[in-house]
Amino acid sequence: MITDIKKSDYNDTTADRDPLTGKIIEACYNVHNELGPGFVERIYMNALKIALEKRQLAFTAETEFVVKYDEQPVGKFRADLLIENTVIVELKAVEGKMPKIFESQIISYLKASNIKVGLLVNFGNRSCEVRRLMV
Repeated sequence: MITDIKKSDYNDTTADRDPLTGKIIEACYNVHNELGPGFVERIYMNALKIALEKRQLAFTAETEFVVKYDEQPVGKFRADLLIENTVIVELKAVEGKMPKIFESQIISYLKASNIKVGLLVNFGNRSCEVRRLMV
């Protein structure tokens, strides 16, 4: 399931449905409001870490996961952020519409990690774009 969450649609009711992702989304919007578009992903990641710490959310950056096939390791991937061990957040800074491959990427990450919820966040446009993905 993929849900686009536009800033104009985001409100306290959205956060009430899922308080954790609500706090994360709010942090993303705050970062985008302050920095705007035009920076590389690393800058948004560093700013988002500060915003998450202010909200007292536990997270790890560039968390490594092992991908398995037939119970055998076949590779690894790194999630940009793993928050409270329950939400993977992938950050992008691309201008224009996000390519569908980014959705496929985070869905694959969710399946490989057995984590159910992911947020795909694009800081590259005038408005911050957030997609909530669930498997």
